[in-house]
Formats: sequence, structure tokens, C-alpha cells
Amino acid sequence: MDNKYIKSSINKIEVPKEDVFNAIDEGIKRESQTKTKKSTKKKLIISCVAAASICGITFLSGFFIPSMNQVLASAPFIGRIYEEFGDNLGVELAKDELVTELDEEITQNGVTVKLKNAYFDGDNVSIIGHVSGNIEKGELHFDVNFENNKGDKEDSWLNNMSTGIHESEDGYDFQWKLKYPYGEIKEDFTLPVSIHNINGIKGNWSFDVPIKQDINKTLMVNKSKFYKDEEIKIKIDEINVARETSNMIFETVSKYKNDYIDIYKAEDENGNELFNYKNNTKLSTLVKEDNHYNIYRKNINKIDKDIKSIKLYPSLLISETPVQETLNKRSFILESKRTDFKIKVKNITEEGNTLIVDYNFKGLKENLSKDKFDILAHNLSYSFSLVDKDFINDIDPENPFLPKGHSISRNNVKLIDKDNYHFQSVFELDGEEKIEDFSLENTILRFDFTSFIENKKLEPFTIDLSK
Repeated sequence: MDNKYIKSSINKIEVPKEDVFNAIDEGIKRESQTKTKKSTKKKLIISCVAAASICGITFLSGFFIPSMNQVLASAPFIGRIYEEFGDNLGVELAKDELVTELDEEITQNGVTVKLKNAYFDGDNVSIIGHVSGNIEKGELHFDVNFENNKGDKEDSWLNNMSTGIHESEDGYDFQWKLKYPYGEIKEDFTLPVSIHNINGIKGNWSFDVPIKQDINKTLMVNKSKFYKDEEIKIKIDEINVARETSNMIFETVSKYKNDYIDIYKAEDENGNELFNYKNNTKLSTLVKEDNHYNIYRKNINKIDKDIKSIKLYPSLLISETPVQETLNKRSFILESKRTDFKIKVKNITEEGNTLIVDYNFKGLKENLSKDKFDILAHNLSYSFSLVDKDFINDIDPENPFLPKGHSISRNNVKLIDKDNYHFQSVFELDGEEKIEDFSLENTILRFDFTSFIENKKLEPFTIDLSK
């Protein structure tokens, strides 16, 4: 009988994967109790043969059934490394055979990089690899870009990227977890990866990684919620359902450019939380009729097919621009434009090489806890700044670095009266930061209220999925 025909016929036999997984896991548990490498190999082989016998599999003419090979290549082995990195999504995708195995290896300047596997689910992309060779033990650092980009600012794949690293006998295992950065998600594409430097060793480790996932199902929601008092709007556009995860596309509208509007929690109709404070991927931003529009994608847990509605919990963190006053006045009030906060400056004193600003912080809650009071004092040391008035207009609102040699950004905070939030901020005029030719008349005191503004939770609303 033709060997090819036998292989083709046997490969069509349905393999009970759960039995195989259970048998292999049991074998691996026994294997971990052995004392030598030699006995470890024997027990692992025995456990695999046991798994095959459970399924009624026969070894014929020196070849192993291909479908069995596919099963053994999935969760117990590929999934094991995802367990090591604490990646439950990777474990589940490995069980469903939705992880792409890679066999790409490049050696440059004595360092070898091998890419092992990748997955793509929703907008979650993962690449696992191994580094070995002429690298010192310790921390592992990559200089890497994607899609042939050359700098971090140009590379949108680096936003929300995280790296997991495990040391092994001959090097390091690593995992890059990425967020798909574009609005329209492709189900099948190639991701160019370029590593320029590993622990100070320069090279050109370049790969083309195939990325694919099962077809998503899209639920069109098109539900808006307007908050009159805050002058903002949230619009839920759609929910995309992948094999193990889902993601939600939503739009925010505000009069203020730097207001941060988010959805911090979601619950299905059975009260199950679908996420809690997960990061967003910003897809687009534009200004129209003095309003600022932002579109985000947020990962959420897999939604059960029977769920008909989801309750969403939005929040708002308002933005502030710094307020300022010239020091030719000894007392004045710095007022927040969008909150009830005020800094009531009672006196300004120049003593030797120090400038002392004496003030009360108005509008704070009463009886702050010790921890919150410590945070308040810490933030005060960074929220004041002194700037030469001739250089104040050099500060870019979009990138507000203070002019070097003409500003002081730090102060030492002294508590005078806790009950009345009475403080003194002491600036060192001859420290590392200086203002050339300092004088009270030519110096501006700036204060930024941003770090004292709390995230405001807004009224939740429900979206309907039954349509």
C-alpha cells in the first residue's frame, strides 16, 4: 500500500486533544521529580508514548501521525513559555493552535537572535524569541524598531509595548507584547522587525514576521452619551470580537485639548467585569469647530455570545494651564481656571541665596489622610517654578521645558500649619538650576494645578448589543 496514502488517511483521524493534553501534563509532572537529565528524557518519552496509546495511535513504518504532531506542538510545549511569562492569552491561543511557529535565526557579531513564535488576537500582538552568544549576564536591553522605522517617535508600534525577559542556561528568552497601532485591523500581514543594538553590541538583526488571526466579528453600537456640566461627549462606535479577546472603538469630544476622557470599567449584564483601567490605543485626533476629537481602541475581555448589554463607567481628568504672577508684588492669589483651587501668596522674602514663598493652599478637602498629605507636599515641590520674564515666551505649551539658565523648577516645602494648609516653598538661587542676574522685578512665579486635580467618575451608561 502507498505510504503517502496511509499517511493521508491516518492524518484525517480526529485526535481527542484534551486526553492528549492531560496525559502529557501528567507525564511532565512525573518528569519534574527525576534527579538526572538522562532519566528525565526517558520519562518524557514514556509519557508521550502513553498519550499516544490512549488515543489508539499506531506508529507505522518509522513515521509519526502528523495530526498528533500538531497536538503535541501546541499547549503543553508552546503554551509552556506563555505560562512562564504569565500570558494567559498566549496559553489559550496555544491550546486552540492559533500561535504561529517561527523558525528565523540571525547571528551578528557573536550574538544570535532566534524568533520562536507569534500570535495576533484582537489588537494584541506577541513575539517570543531567544538571545544567545557573546552577551554578559544581567539585564537585557534592545534597540528595536518595527516596519523599518528608525526612531522611537516615528514608530507607533513602540507605544504601549512591553518586554518580558527570562534568563536561561545559554542566554535569554524574551517576549514583546505590542498593540496594533492602526484603525483598520488587518487579519494577515507581515511585520518587519529591526534590532539595531543588544546590550551595547551593534548589528542588524532584521526579520519579517508573519502575523495572522482568525476573522473578527464586528458589533456596530453607535451609542452616544453627552455630559452637559462637563461639556464632553462619548460615542461608542463598535466592538470587535476576536477568538480570545475583544476591543471597543470609542470617540471622545471636549472643548479642551488635553482633557483625558476614558472608560475605566465595564460590566456585562451578569455583573462580570470586562476590564478595569486598561490602556487605550489612540487611533486619531482632530480639531473641528473648536472641539477636540479623539478616537481610541480599548481591549476588553471576551464577551459571551449570549450577552445583550454592557454597562460602561466613564471618567474625566480635566487639564489646566499654569498660572503666573510677577514677583514685584509681595502678596497675590494664583487661581485655577477650571477648579476651586487657589494659592494665596502671603509674602515673598529673599534671604541670602534663597527665595521663600509663604502661602496657603485653598480649596482642598478637609482632613486629608497622612498619605495624601505627603503626596500634596511632594507635588508642591514640583508645581512651582521661577522663570526670567524675558524668557517666559520661549516656553512651548506643547513641550513645556523651562529655559536652561533662566529658570528654577524645584523647591523645598516646609509645613507651617497643617490645618490651614499653610506652607513655605524655599528656592535655592545658587543651586544647579539658576536664573542669571536674578531680581524679584524680573522673575515670574508659575504654578501648575494639574497634579492636584483628581479623576472624576461620571454617570455610567449602557450599550445594547442585541441589535
